[in-house]
Formats: sequence, structure tokens, C-alpha cells
Amino acid sequence: MSNIIQTGSVSFGGDDLPIIAGPCVIESRDHSLAMAEALANVCSKTGVPLVFKSSFDKANRTTRDSFRGPGMEEGLQILSNVKETVGIPVLTDIHHPEQASIVAEVADILQIPAFLCRQTDLIEAAAKTGKIVNVKKGQFLSPWKVGSIVAKIEGAGGNKILLTDRGTTFGYESLVSDMRSIPVMKETGYPVIFDATHSAQMPGTGGGKTGGAREFIPTLAKAAVAAGADGIFMEVHDNVDAAKSDAATQWPLDQFADLLAILKDIRNAVNG
Repeated sequence: MSNIIQTGSVSFGGDDLPIIAGPCVIESRDHSLAMAEALANVCSKTGVPLVFKSSFDKANRTTRDSFRGPGMEEGLQILSNVKETVGIPVLTDIHHPEQASIVAEVADILQIPAFLCRQTDLIEAAAKTGKIVNVKKGQFLSPWKVGSIVAKIEGAGGNKILLTDRGTTFGYESLVSDMRSIPVMKETGYPVIFDATHSAQMPGTGGGKTGGAREFIPTLAKAAVAAGADGIFMEVHDNVDAAKSDAATQWPLDQFADLLAILKDIRNAVNG
């Protein structure tokens, strides 16, 4: 049984299946607000708790010319607008220890990107804010090793922890999702989220962009819920072909409701 980690009315680790969803990167204030409102409407009708996710800076883009986002100051203002206007919790990434306390003034959940999951200073800075810290397990890390990450957070005084699986490197330019990771990571006592969209990526195959296989996102998400995931992370966009980041693996907004209803049914079946 996982600890219950709560932000506002959203609880991870209980009977509900919260969804962390939103565009990969903040593209504009108007787009973020429109997406947040649309996602909140779908989740309200489906009875699924929602945390809005979007990044103010994508620091690990494939090329130096790729769109990275509006930056921290403007991005946090937009996320603040989302919270105030739509009334839902927000999550965003941090990349440097000095960003933690600033971002914590707005974000309800601080996310540690997968490639940075071993960066002790960053993890401890996030923990010291007192906010929920969502750590993405690195593609290079086995699920049996996340206990060290948890120990760093707890050692810095943090006990509001989410762990996210986003696939594991499997040979060249491919990821594999081992559903054993979910119960293994849950042995830490904290809720485990499954990132259904990044797990469908095929890095290095997109001709200067990250490629992916969007058609497998529903299969991965359904398998993860059946395996006991405490939440699903999905990047969602209203025009996936025009998305400024991760276009190959963002899930279409117009297909979000149908997938959400299926995932909720699976969750209910798992709960008995």
C-alpha cells in the first residue's frame, strides 16, 4: 500500500486514478489556458482527478534550434494563470537547484526530469521546498535502484514523493516498458505514475526530432493501470502535428476522453 500523496483535491495512492496531462511545452498563454480548460472539462465529465502539466523550458531538445519554451519567468506566470482561471493543480520541470524555491511558489508538484534523476543537489533542493516531488526514473536506471532517489529526498526532509516510469533504454533508438517496474517501485511505499507518452518515444529516429510510435500509447497506458499504476502521465495536444515539442508522441485531445474512460474502467476492475 502506497502513502497517500495529496495536492488540493487530487490524491495519488488511493482508489482514484489521477491524470497528469497537458502539452509538452508551454507554447503560449492562450494555448495553455485553452488546453487546461479542455482537459479539465473531460476529466470532470469522466470523474478523473487532473493535474495540468507543461514545461517552461525543455532543456534536452534534439537540436539547438528546437523550441524550448517561454522561459521560467513567463512560464510561471502562465502556469499561475492556469491555476487561478481553471482551478487545478499544476506540475512543471526544474533543471537547476536554484530554480526549486522559485518554481515552488507557483507549482504544486516539482518534476525532476529522467536524465537528471541522479542529480543530488537538484533533488535535495526540490525536497526542501516542501512541495510534492515527482521524479522520473531515468531510462538508464533499473526500477530496483529508485530506492536511492527516495533516500535522497527523505534525507533532505521530503516525504511527498511520486515516482514515474517512462520506459527503459532497449538497444539503439528504442525504449521498452517493463510493467514489473510498477510493483517494484511501489515497494518504496510511494505512489508510482506511468508516463504513457514518453514511453512511446523512439529517440533519434525523427530526422532532427524525437520520433515515436503514438499508436502504442493506449496499449502501454492500459497495461500500466492493470499492473497497479497510481496515476497516468500523458502529454496531450489539440494539434499534435503542429506541436512544438514531442509531436510524435503527444496524444490527440479529441481522443483523450475515450482513452480516459477505458483507463478508469480498468482501474475500477483492479480495485475490485
